[in-house]
Amino acid sequence: MRTTPRCAGRPVYIRSLATYVPPRVLTNRDLEKMVDTTDEWILQRTGIRERHIVDPGVATSDLAKEAGLEAIRRAGLTPDDIGVIVVGTVTPDMMFPSTACLVQHKIGAHHAWGFDVSAACSAFTYALTAGSQLVAAGCHEHALVIGADVMSSIIDYTDRSTCVLFGDGAGAVVVSAAAAGEPSIIDFEHEIDGSGGPALCMPAGGSLRPPSRETVEQRMHYVKQDGQTVFKFAVRKTEEIARRIMERNRIKPEDLALFVSHQANRRIIQAAAEKLGVDQGKVIINIERFGNTTAATIPLALNDAINEGRLKKGDLVLLCSVGAGFTVGSVLLRWGY
Repeated sequence: MRTTPRCAGRPVYIRSLATYVPPRVLTNRDLEKMVDTTDEWILQRTGIRERHIVDPGVATSDLAKEAGLEAIRRAGLTPDDIGVIVVGTVTPDMMFPSTACLVQHKIGAHHAWGFDVSAACSAFTYALTAGSQLVAAGCHEHALVIGADVMSSIIDYTDRSTCVLFGDGAGAVVVSAAAAGEPSIIDFEHEIDGSGGPALCMPAGGSLRPPSRETVEQRMHYVKQDGQTVFKFAVRKTEEIARRIMERNRIKPEDLALFVSHQANRRIIQAAAEKLGVDQGKVIINIERFGNTTAATIPLALNDAINEGRLKKGDLVLLCSVGAGFTVGSVLLRWGY
């Protein structure tokens, strides 16, 4: 096991954060009219009461644009200051061009290049690591990192096991070089386990099963999930990845000011925090209002922590995620503003 932090180069920090969710709200009561479920059943098993859903014709790049522009404004920069755009998403507007290309054009970041990261619910931690390391290496002064998904575009609203879980949203951060001695991103740890792929996937639409009458009729262009397998893996791996990065950096649970896990299920987050020995008062959970927005959950949770006065400059924060693939990720940082 690696015993030294992975981050190298100059220190970097999250300079600004912004989020965006579409105005339309889909409540559990609404879902009761669409599928065989109840508000009580959903709330008890997931912790979700409502989620935000886009209107027809609104794409992932549209949500990403709103969050990205606001993050740039809050950083005191202009789009032309951005050197690279990294978009984490599992619901790109289309197979190609990348969502990063579309966002670059929509926000007018004329000097930026960029790319997408497909890591499902770990996409934000993966994208944050990629963007921050490009700044740390001196390749760019400022990176725009976005996690955005329109999950409603790939959800089967006749399948109660999945349609109650997901919502749409976006979150963006600007990562910049930090002054010496100032709060910065400390370390990251990621892994994948491809054997878990069948447990959470969208079976068709790629090169293996291109779109056809058969794939559409069999509803293969929607999310399919083995809930029990995903739940058990998520609890175990959230704890493992968090413990690994904490031990490498000699961090104890009581040292953390905030534990921000991907918002997939309230029970997953609480179980992982309990196994880690993290006080529940240091755990941020906002899945009740947003559902699982996949790549956007961690920035949405951070934004709520700021608004609630639970996050301030210098606080030690641990981000953790588990997603389809399976993908697993964590980022340890001191909050920068």
